[in-house]
Amino acid sequence: MKKLLILLLTVWVGVACGGASTIKGVEFARVAGRPLLLDLYVPEKGASGPLVVYMHGGAWRAGTRAEMPLGALVGKGFAVASVDYRLSTEAQFPAQVHDIKAAIRYLRVHAVEHGIDASVIVIAGSSAGAHLAALVGVSNGGRELEGAVGAERSASSDVQGILSLFGASNLESILGQSSEHGRSVRVPALGLLLGGQPDGKRELARLASPVAHVDANDPPLLLIHGDADPQMPFEQSVELERAYKAAKLPVQFEVIHGGKHGGAEFHDAQRSALMEEFLRSIRARGGR
Repeated sequence: MKKLLILLLTVWVGVACGGASTIKGVEFARVAGRPLLLDLYVPEKGASGPLVVYMHGGAWRAGTRAEMPLGALVGKGFAVASVDYRLSTEAQFPAQVHDIKAAIRYLRVHAVEHGIDASVIVIAGSSAGAHLAALVGVSNGGRELEGAVGAERSASSDVQGILSLFGASNLESILGQSSEHGRSVRVPALGLLLGGQPDGKRELARLASPVAHVDANDPPLLLIHGDADPQMPFEQSVELERAYKAAKLPVQFEVIHGGKHGGAEFHDAQRSALMEEFLRSIRARGGR
């Protein structure tokens, strides 16, 4: 009865441009009485899979699930869940990863009642959200970052693909690679996320670095980054690509020459088609 009431109380809003419906404010967990919510974008003709679970950016300290730029993928028949996680102003790392893994477990358990297929999941994100997405993906099967958020703890939080848009991958090297402007954003952001700077929080910074977790069991990865990004060093994606290649894992790196920190070119027809092709390749693999 409780599940039915939650479903009935969910607000359905039509998305005019995508031929989809949006399920707003789905509660996937509670932490100390504070609800954690996600929005589901479900194609009206049914989703073909995989499910895309998206994390917004905002230097880990800002942004909301309403910032969901993957409407073109919804229009192509892919369901997208846009997830809110506790920001660093509320909780330090690894709370953010614990929240996202709880959302994945929830989606797997409650997929049928929301009209989606969550058997195969691709984790995606932009900027700080891409860092979290990559970290969730490369920690598949590990207990160190699993956490104990949410009620569906017996379900799997593994994902079958990673889509990273101009994200961080190595918090131990990021400041050395940053421009003056980048450091002005990153230093206070890292202070909130880690409770200090990486050189004083080395163990935590390494735990928070996707490159430190890459192994032979990690899922396929698509990186998209602008080589003129003034805020998130381009070298961060280079490092993650290098780690994937060293582990002989499937990785594709789309460089946007002259690209800055986000912008319309990351979601134009060319890049949207690239993302669609990546998702369809994950589906063809059957999640393996």
